[in-house]
Amino acid sequence: MKANINGRTEDIRAVWFEDGKVTMIDQRELPDKVTIVSFKDYRYVAEAIRNMTTRGAPSIGATAAYGMCLAAINGDDIEQAAKDIKAARPTANDLFYAVDYMLDDLSKGKDPIGSADAYAQSMVDKCIKIGEYGGELIKDGYRLMTHCNAGALATVDVGTALAPMRKAHGDGKDFFVYVSETRPRLQGMQLTAWELLQEGIDHAIIPDGSSGHFIRKGVDMIIVGADRIAANGDFANKIGTFEKAVLAKEFNVPFYVAAPISTFDFNTKTGEDIVIEDRSEEEVTMVKGVRIAPIGCKALNPSFDMTPARYVTGFITEKGILKPSEISKVRE
Repeated sequence: MKANINGRTEDIRAVWFEDGKVTMIDQRELPDKVTIVSFKDYRYVAEAIRNMTTRGAPSIGATAAYGMCLAAINGDDIEQAAKDIKAARPTANDLFYAVDYMLDDLSKGKDPIGSADAYAQSMVDKCIKIGEYGGELIKDGYRLMTHCNAGALATVDVGTALAPMRKAHGDGKDFFVYVSETRPRLQGMQLTAWELLQEGIDHAIIPDGSSGHFIRKGVDMIIVGADRIAANGDFANKIGTFEKAVLAKEFNVPFYVAAPISTFDFNTKTGEDIVIEDRSEEEVTMVKGVRIAPIGCKALNPSFDMTPARYVTGFITEKGILKPSEISKVRE
């Protein structure tokens, strides 16, 4: 992705391994500044996943792979490291997929850095393919909508939901993107809008509650990412996704989910079995350390919601675009 660092526009990834350290963009600091942080201990890497220094399912997976790499290099108990890293967040399937991937490679005596780098690169390669397949869906003059951040920050590089937009923009297509703010952590406003701004893609930030208004007025397509996709096509994504899917169906707007195969979890039969992470109520009641809710009021803060497969037009994967009824092909 493009980022302005110390007055220079550079190409940078969301997370990488350098000089014996796991290095990443501190996404909590965006869009005010691009801050790079590094860790030499897998426990701090796990905490970076937990506190959302890094976030987005594929980036979480790559970070987990690098955390396991650190544990192997430092001579830590690999099984304990796997448990600690998996415990960082409960919903995104890529986290568990990446840890198991590293456990398998390490058990075969493979080089930890090589394995983790290969995992991260595989995510980027998959996102490029997702962009190629999804970019064909976008036509000149389209008005798109997305939710939360499923761009390069969330996926090491390129993106899932944003990959088709990057590809279409690179092909010279003219379109517009509605970016919902994504309360309470504002990933849409602070991260997705920032990425689109770096790429020069026309967009506007909208309040979450106005999504129905703009869908009714005329949206041609909605593209979102996913943190876990169940065997029947139900999926979990950032809170606020479900209502957009319902509105899209009401107004006959195509609703696509962009995600790599690693996000599909065939051990989870339906969306009802997906563990939904509840986060601190302070994320709702406070903004940048300032309380905005009345003292004494409680808040509920589910980080994700579940959208049934019947609302999904198709899944954009690195293997092509699949209808919910075709998910069995993923297993193959």
